[in-house]
Amino acid sequence: MQPQGCFFCIMNSKERVKKTFSYQNADRVPRNYLANPGIDRRLKEYFGIRPDDDEGLLDRLGVDFRSVPLLYTGKRLHPEAENRWVDPCYGIRCRWIENAFGGYMDYCDFPLKGIDMDTALNWPMPDPSDFDYGGFARRLSSCGDHYTLYTYMPDIINATGMIMGMEDTLVGLATGDRAVLTYIDRRLEIGLETVKRALAAADGALDCLWMGEDLGTQNSPLISADLFEKHIRPRHQRFIDAAKSSGVSVMMHCCGSSSWAFEAFIDMGVDIVDTLQPEAAYMDPGYLADKFGSRLAFHGSISTAFLADSDPAGIKEACRRTVSVYKNGYALAPTHMIQDNTPVENVLAMYSWDR
Repeated sequence: MQPQGCFFCIMNSKERVKKTFSYQNADRVPRNYLANPGIDRRLKEYFGIRPDDDEGLLDRLGVDFRSVPLLYTGKRLHPEAENRWVDPCYGIRCRWIENAFGGYMDYCDFPLKGIDMDTALNWPMPDPSDFDYGGFARRLSSCGDHYTLYTYMPDIINATGMIMGMEDTLVGLATGDRAVLTYIDRRLEIGLETVKRALAAADGALDCLWMGEDLGTQNSPLISADLFEKHIRPRHQRFIDAAKSSGVSVMMHCCGSSSWAFEAFIDMGVDIVDTLQPEAAYMDPGYLADKFGSRLAFHGSISTAFLADSDPAGIKEACRRTVSVYKNGYALAPTHMIQDNTPVENVLAMYSWDR
């Protein structure tokens, strides 16, 4: 089954994704891959691939996208702590939480909870010069004919919640707390400058800026439309404008019931939306395709919960159904990181849905 069939040519990945995101027929549906360490390791063991051979796994799965990081090369601004991972740039803290299938890093301590203005103004943050832009350009050039993504998440709610807690973040946005907004704007100013420098270093080799802002619970918006317009939209607009001025597309990662914001995304210049969790309210592929198809391209919709709990036959059928509903303008991808409790055979079914 090839709903996007182009029967007269075989495209490389960059051609395939660009054609798809322009709502045109491609030779096949593009694929992307995101996974937690445990299932990633088991997939590499299945294929007989070295633990560090990420490219080998992507090739085996037929993945069309390559995410290229911008690495920090400056000094550590926040000291390490026992039994914690501490982000050297911003001081976000995580601890390891084990479960029956492995574990994950979870945010903790929240050093900016109860932030005051003095802390907001003086909390150590990196200099935009302390990032490896030359290495970023070299990594882009090594991606060959794949579609390239620079994953920079200038998300306001999620990233702020990581360091001051979600309650302080949401209350601070709702009340217009000056210290909270000052911290957010300091971080975003640095982020915007790094994005501009990365775009310049890319020199046309970057295809897409992958942004993010989680705006929904499973059943409803996380914030009001008025709050989005006041605090979220104008801050994201600068990143979108920077990308567009460099000829780079924009994809917005947005978890939960978030389609309420998609009209604003279109008006802002967003080209592609991700994660598209089908279990959430107003996120069914049919609803999204009918309401936004040909105005937004789609990336995601293959539920990580379903991947973990279903079977290969059910997963292949779900992929076929999703592709047939979206038609053009859709790249097949998990709704988030594939979880460690997912059977290997289920992942393989997702990436061989059309065979």
